[in-house]
Amino acid sequence: MNILLVSPAYPPTFWSMQHAGRFFHAPSNVPPLGLLTVAAMLPQVWPQRLVDMSVEPLQEEHLAWADAVFVSAMDIQMQSAATVVRRANAAGVPVVAGGPHYTLYHETVQGVDHIVVGEAEAVMPRLVADLQNGCAKPVYKADGFPRLTETPPPRLDLLDIKAYLAMPIQSTRGCPFQCEFCDVLFLNGLKPRHKSLEQILAELDNILSLGWGGMVFFVDDNFIGNKNLAKKFLHGIIAWQQKHGQPFTFITQASINLADDAELLGLMAKAQFKSVFIGIETPAAASLAECSKKQNMGRDLLRSVETIHSFGISVMGGFIIGFDADPPEIFNLQRQFIENAGIAVAMIGLLSAPPHTPLWKRLEKEGRILGLPSGNNTMDENALNFIPKLDKDFLVKGYKDLLREIYTPTASFGRIKKCLKNYKTPDFVAKRPVKMYDVKAMFLLLWTLGISTKGRLAFWSLFFHILFKRLAELPEMLHLAAMVHHCQIVTADFLRSDVTCSK
Repeated sequence: MNILLVSPAYPPTFWSMQHAGRFFHAPSNVPPLGLLTVAAMLPQVWPQRLVDMSVEPLQEEHLAWADAVFVSAMDIQMQSAATVVRRANAAGVPVVAGGPHYTLYHETVQGVDHIVVGEAEAVMPRLVADLQNGCAKPVYKADGFPRLTETPPPRLDLLDIKAYLAMPIQSTRGCPFQCEFCDVLFLNGLKPRHKSLEQILAELDNILSLGWGGMVFFVDDNFIGNKNLAKKFLHGIIAWQQKHGQPFTFITQASINLADDAELLGLMAKAQFKSVFIGIETPAAASLAECSKKQNMGRDLLRSVETIHSFGISVMGGFIIGFDADPPEIFNLQRQFIENAGIAVAMIGLLSAPPHTPLWKRLEKEGRILGLPSGNNTMDENALNFIPKLDKDFLVKGYKDLLREIYTPTASFGRIKKCLKNYKTPDFVAKRPVKMYDVKAMFLLLWTLGISTKGRLAFWSLFFHILFKRLAELPEMLHLAAMVHHCQIVTADFLRSDVTCSK
């Protein structure tokens, strides 16, 4: 069978990072790891092609070649995914669909011939056998959560790696925390499951063999969900990095209790983890209690962020507006915290209630659910799929004003300066050979931010401060500036437009 693997397009959001990617001529942030992993579970004698619609359009010739289309999507890709399904239906090509979106909404999805509900490892042998025998069923449901020790390495050979800012890798699935608004518990479970260290190092070998020499994104739900396991992995990664000449820098997602473990932070810094996304959500204690964000409660959040920064790891922060306990002054509280913490990349969103979450169940009992979420809570005022306690118009206006204030050039570049104040770059980073594509990216960034944008004065003020006082942090300053530039553009586009991403 000719298998066409299609990753639907993403709308512009903070996470999409396409404007940062332009400095490296990379149109997309990260490849579709789930789809590439599924590709590795198919018979290797079946010809396979990948179309990542964040990189290239889906052509009619692709569909004409295919005997089956495999689609994997998250909620934010739902509109593009629906278009892919309609086009495959029109071309008479059977569709196999899976991933978080189809797992959550498999009972209402239209046009899909075969749906995989849950994680693919548990059902792919049955699905493949039925496809071969011409008797594939409409729905294949995973029975529980599979072990990851049998998960094959993803088919990265199907990619044009130059099209991406980072290569993906996954060491664990699941998270031990039970935040009320999060659907990870339903999708991936409460107890983190993990690959072996040997699997992880083999995947790093594979990435290196492709000629990659940039960022690698550990896309775990929570990289430190099991701290002892994370330390074991980090020791192995550090040895691997040293053996191969420190080829990669890493980014990942973790919880704020990372700040409590100096040993863990030191290992991450030594392994060259440069950035970590953390769901901070809100500085309002009552709102943290409401959403059961226990790992964030009873701590000095500002000090926690400062501690992580002091190890040379910048914090990308997730923030949410719209909790029942949010006071009317929540916008000012969020702005002050983000500025005082020096969080350059602040991903601020409106609260959404996904199905199967404790939040959805609570609001449904209270008669406050208005419909399904849009899938995009950061650039869509329709993300509020429930009746909030504060007036919706008040929330949306305050949200837009907050974004406008946070992403002015003065505020944006001021936060980078604040972040790097106590930042410490490992000595071996300065000894790494400079690569030509980094030099080209730097000059393009200097031209864009220093010459052709309105915020050039604020940028040059930051640049010369770092150049003369903290030269070792110049690469990280440019990295953060590129991401901030992306956030500034998508924020400005959102604020200018009356059409939301869900329309």
